[in-house]
Amino acid sequence: MRNGTLPVDGAKLYYEVRGSGPALLVIVGAGGDGGMYDGLAGVLSDAFTVITYDRRGNARSTGRGVATTLAQQASDAKALIDELAGGKALVFGNSGGAIVGLTLAAQHPEAVRGLIAHEPPAVLALPEGDPEREWFNRMGELYAAKGPAATGAAFGASVRGEGTYAWPESMARRAAGSAEQLFGTEWPMWSGFVPDYEALSKAEFPIVLGAGSADRGTYYARPSLLIAERIGAAWAEFPGIHLEFIPRPAIFGAALRALATTMQSRISSVPEQWTSEA
Repeated sequence: MRNGTLPVDGAKLYYEVRGSGPALLVIVGAGGDGGMYDGLAGVLSDAFTVITYDRRGNARSTGRGVATTLAQQASDAKALIDELAGGKALVFGNSGGAIVGLTLAAQHPEAVRGLIAHEPPAVLALPEGDPEREWFNRMGELYAAKGPAATGAAFGASVRGEGTYAWPESMARRAAGSAEQLFGTEWPMWSGFVPDYEALSKAEFPIVLGAGSADRGTYYARPSLLIAERIGAAWAEFPGIHLEFIPRPAIFGAALRALATTMQSRISSVPEQWTSEA
């Protein structure tokens, strides 16, 4: 693994690169950092050059306390692809990272070789009148009334499987330090997201939406089905919970490996290392 920082407009992004092969940029969601993907990156590094990073304002990146937009987040992702992947990469995003991935695909399609968006909590994609469309607003009201600790607890309780396994201590510590960034700075960015359906439906690269088998019916899994249907994209069911790749990276990685390999092989030749005896 090699690491470094990339200067971008208003921040420095901490990144890590593992492995060799086709570039795969992995984008983390709200409240997390690239450390969430350490196990997954290790699983995939024999076949992909896996790029993980801390989004601006979070953990080991700078820019904390400054308002940010999804356009800026997508620009950051493109800058990493330009710097570390020669201008084009497969992209995987989970949760808020899937929202950033969808924004990247719509605004910078030239940088995306293929997109896998896992459980984007795009609640405004739900039908009018659906009570879960107000989920972000309810959390925002809780933050205004009781602060980040209470809101973080409620946020975690709304995600199936959280509390059933332990986060690595260093990652948990960094996440706690980013709580104010999430609720005090980033929340409007997540709550107001509406996919650019027109741009995504015209994408000339493959897009796959997906959700976990244990998350059926949740506010953060249902939007993936509706987005896929509206833009004419494929949809896939992944194993497990929202953050399955933390407690069980091998299981989640097997599913992602199969999907990313198929996606790569359909848009370019299979790398020699995948066909050799080694």
